[in-house]
Amino acid sequence: MEPLTDVAAAVESTVESLLSVLERARLAQSPVVPPAQLRVLTIVSRNPHTNMSRLAEALEVVPSSASRLCDRLEATGLLRRVPDPRDRREVRLLPTPAARRLLDELRDRRRAALLEVLERMSPARRADLVRALGAFDAAADPPAAGGEEGLRSA
Repeated sequence: MEPLTDVAAAVESTVESLLSVLERARLAQSPVVPPAQLRVLTIVSRNPHTNMSRLAEALEVVPSSASRLCDRLEATGLLRRVPDPRDRREVRLLPTPAARRLLDELRDRRRAALLEVLERMSPARRADLVRALGAFDAAADPPAAGGEEGLRSA
């Protein structure tokens, strides 16, 4: 059995390869949207009740930084700010149809790039990979004390 430091190094190297594949897919997209702005669009798309303070918290930035990111996205037609119907003092952040198309296209490009790599692996190696990723995922999110599920959400 390999020492854990060797396993950690192998995982790190593999993650770097994975990130490289995903980044090439992002850069092949037009228009190229910076990673920080993509992260905003992803957060807002997944959470329909996102306001500026929730976004800043999710990004772990100050609200003024989150606001500047939103300004850029709004200027490019990818984000809208609308009054929250529950509290008119709040502003809700919504992705535009163009943002949803962009995220869908990016997901498709990323999956196609991953498929190219996976096709170069044998079926047995792909099955090994799925088992290993499942084991890693389970270890990364251990059950909380008292037998409750881990803290990560899907």
